[in-house]
Amino acid sequence: MPLVSSTPMLARAKEGKYCIAAFNVHTLEMMQAVVEAAEEMQSPLILQSTVGTVKHLGADYIVAAATVAANRSSVPIALHLDHCTDFDVIVQCIRAGYTSIMIDASMYSFQDNVARTLKVVELAKAIGINVEAELGKVGGVEDDIVVAEHEALMADPEECKLFVELTGVATLAPAVGTAHGIYKGDPNIDFDRIQKIANRVSVPLVLHGGSGIPEDQVRRAVALGMSKMNVATELRIIFSDAIKSVFQQNPDENDPRKYMIPAKAALREAAKQKMILCGSAGKANN
Repeated sequence: MPLVSSTPMLARAKEGKYCIAAFNVHTLEMMQAVVEAAEEMQSPLILQSTVGTVKHLGADYIVAAATVAANRSSVPIALHLDHCTDFDVIVQCIRAGYTSIMIDASMYSFQDNVARTLKVVELAKAIGINVEAELGKVGGVEDDIVVAEHEALMADPEECKLFVELTGVATLAPAVGTAHGIYKGDPNIDFDRIQKIANRVSVPLVLHGGSGIPEDQVRRAVALGMSKMNVATELRIIFSDAIKSVFQQNPDENDPRKYMIPAKAALREAAKQKMILCGSAGKANN
């Protein structure tokens, strides 16, 4: 099947009280690994690329690879641009064939965030593309966006409600205490805040900073209303560690297939576990 918008699949996840893991991929092998995992688990899938990856590979290359993956697969697959602050890059990715876009204007005032998000929503709505926005600031590092721990701001539930009403955005990523990257200790997730936001907002919620969150906390966040969870850093570490292991055993290895195959296998297993954890396994045709 062709690439699809993530809007219907996330609406179904919200209604069914499960979550769809969205995987940031940076190479063809990483993409293949998570697609194979989704096929095996019969899980809907959201592939994600950062702005840095778009600049590294090219939006058209990414869309072409994702389109081949979707056409070969029996599960619904969406292609999402993660954490984009540049309107021109958003336009470039929409033209290339992305089916979901995140406009991140969370570093601006509430009014400016609304205005910048609304501009993207108006552009995307006509062609059925999902738009995700962020309210509050998720701490940590995502590509070249750095939010210091002391600057991370929690999203206000009433502002979340107003923001969705004013923008018509299809999905919302509220800052609830998670952080991008791997946690140094346990994450300080505000579960009460998740519940309050979910009770006020009609659209699916997105949990950013999904790498390394303890499984019981993921399940609790999903039960309270998170319908999408982003996973990035954890995947890079698993993929890279598998490659390092090959070179530790054979420092002279020079055939990329010899180290990419075990890296793909490790990532595929990790992705399968995330799908089971999020409750999306077996939900491909829901």
